[in-house]
This record gives sequence, C-alpha cells and structure tokens, in this order.
Amino acid sequence: EIIVDPKTAKVRNPSFTDYLIPTILDTPTIPVDVLELADDHAPYGLRGIGEAPTLSSTPAVLAAIRNATGLELNRTPVRPEHLTGTA
Repeated sequence: EIIVDPKTAKVRNPSFTDYLIPTILDTPTIPVDVLELADDHAPYGLRGIGEAPTLSSTPAVLAAIRNATGLELNRTPVRPEHLTGTA
C-alpha cells in the first residue's frame, strides 16, 4: 500500500521494501497480434498493450466487493479489517 499525504501529495512510506510490484513472473501469457498499420489517433502511431487491463481491473474488483458486501469502500487495497469493520 502506498500512503500519500493528501496535502502535499508526497509518498509517506519510509521505503518501498514492502511494496511488491508485479513482475513478468506474475503475468499470465498474453497473446499478441502485431499490427502493420499505425493508429492515426495515437502519438507516433503507437498502440499500447498493457495499460487497459491494469487500469480497469482495480475498479472492477472494488466494485465487485462493494456489490457483494454492500459496504461503501472507497480505497485500495481492501484489507480484511475494512470488510469486518475492525479498522
């Protein structure tokens, strides 16, 4: 979990030693089709491959947890104590 100071927008974590960044070993095999044509609506005609799944998965999981529990969760990560009300 990255803790950010809301006033200064600076990261308050003392280090990133406990912040696990997913690596290639955590990624499933992704089929890729190489397109020969550039995208007219993108800078330099480039097309992204990894942004869409990473941007939509967190809100989707949070929405599913909200739907299943009825809780007004508004932050991630969602920890067990957020679900049990002991936080």
